[in-house]
Amino acid sequence: MRHHNPRVRSRALTLLQAGASYGEVAEELGVPRGTVAWWLHEHRRLHGPTSAPSKGCARCLGLAFDGAAYAYLLGLYLGDGHIVSKPRQHHLSIYCGHTWPGLIDAAESVMGQIMPEARTGRHLKVGCTEVKSYSRHWTCFFPQHGSGPKHERPISLAPWQQTVVDAHPWEFIRGLIHSDGTRVTNWTVRKVGGQLKRYEYPRYLFTNKSQDILRLYTRALDAVSVEWSVNRRGRIPYHISVARRASVALMDTHVGPKY
Repeated sequence: MRHHNPRVRSRALTLLQAGASYGEVAEELGVPRGTVAWWLHEHRRLHGPTSAPSKGCARCLGLAFDGAAYAYLLGLYLGDGHIVSKPRQHHLSIYCGHTWPGLIDAAESVMGQIMPEARTGRHLKVGCTEVKSYSRHWTCFFPQHGSGPKHERPISLAPWQQTVVDAHPWEFIRGLIHSDGTRVTNWTVRKVGGQLKRYEYPRYLFTNKSQDILRLYTRALDAVSVEWSVNRRGRIPYHISVARRASVALMDTHVGPKY
């Protein structure tokens, strides 16, 4: 039988106790599924089923957590995240484009700040990386979780979430932009002194099918005095644009482009 590094075995047990399945642990660590099951069997035989410490949840225990990190993660979740629920586990997934490695690192980092005892992993997909974290308690932090796409069901913040966003609006805005937004450079041509001149100007765009999420975004923009406008697809609001020079400067200072 192949001998594995004790750290790999320890990490497997941690993921299992956080709610991951044998198959998910085996895929993440690159070991056979049967080996993962054997490790858990041996751990229970030697130490008992309840010997390992439970994973703490700040929400359940009434403990303080990093509000700025959570506001950013909430923005990522509302834009490009979801929670997969199974009878014995939940896992939070945030999808990040391959072209933005800094975003991938940031997503994994804030997951660890909010749920420090839960392990995270990265799974390569076509055109993106899925950043995952296993914990039974992710639904405690994201009561918006539910079946079906977010734009097909009501999305609202719980009072405690709104308090966090009110305290950290820029982090929330940054998370939304880094998930479903972008900073682009537009241009136009004007005749000056009889000659055509090209002018370039940057703007931020946020796109989401959920009207509720668009309203959460614009409410946060209002809180930090950023001017915005709505671009519609037919009669339906679809893009929120920030193009005025002073507002773009504020966004550049506090948000910036993805990297």
